Amino acid sequence: MAGHQDRHVGLAHPAPGRSRASRRDRPPPAEPLRAARAGCRARPRALKYWVRARQGMTVLDALVEVQRGTDPTLAFRYACRVGMCGSCGMVINGRERWACRTLLSRLERGPVTVRPLYHFPLIRDLVVDMEPIKRKMLESKAVFVPRRPAEDDEGFAAVSGRSRERRAVDGAIECIGCGMCVSACTMVAHDSRFPGPAALNRVFTLQRDSRDGAHAERSEALLAEDVLTRCHTQANCTAVCPMQLSPTDSILALRRRALLQLVGFRPR
Repeated sequence: MAGHQDRHVGLAHPAPGRSRASRRDRPPPAEPLRAARAGCRARPRALKYWVRARQGMTVLDALVEVQRGTDPTLAFRYACRVGMCGSCGMVINGRERWACRTLLSRLERGPVTVRPLYHFPLIRDLVVDMEPIKRKMLESKAVFVPRRPAEDDEGFAAVSGRSRERRAVDGAIECIGCGMCVSACTMVAHDSRFPGPAALNRVFTLQRDSRDGAHAERSEALLAEDVLTRCHTQANCTAVCPMQLSPTDSILALRRRALLQLVGFRPR
């Protein structure tokens, strides 16, 4: 995406079997910096750092080390550091990943390339604006609409974990909005009106929720030209989901329900 800048982290791996690093194993000096800071008019370029890889070190650890030592102006987002919040999503070696869950030792030897997520407005460096996810959720009506007013309800309506209703959506309810599926989706870039995998996955869970009162309204919206039929089922979104969800399956399920409605059947 125009305006995004890549960050290269060069790793100097310790030689196996040595307790102390020799002169040859020491990380080389920093490469000449060639970078365009976010907001500058210069052409975006790569900025290279050197980090010594340690046992169990993650990409997030490496970025924090760079920020604390080499370049305190390097901007990236993180919070929990344990794979729960999804804040540290970025493109690492060409694939969407959580930086806190990506061990350097599991990547191919050589430079590790990190860049911001695709299809999101760039704020600075590796930080993107997540507003498009919220906007697509609202446009797709991917928000819960209670069937009964809150004042008429004595409490929360419980759905048994063993019920058919719950089992139907059990594999789709753990989305935390990290945005990696949106970044990996090629159709998001091609058609700005396409809701994207995150929003459609949420719509699927709501359409199967008996407590929700907006099924008919959503069903009509799903039949629009730029919604369900725009997904080419490449499953890029499913491949990168760190929660092991399958937005592709959710979209296919919505298609089946839409088809049944078109031919006069009421989907269960």
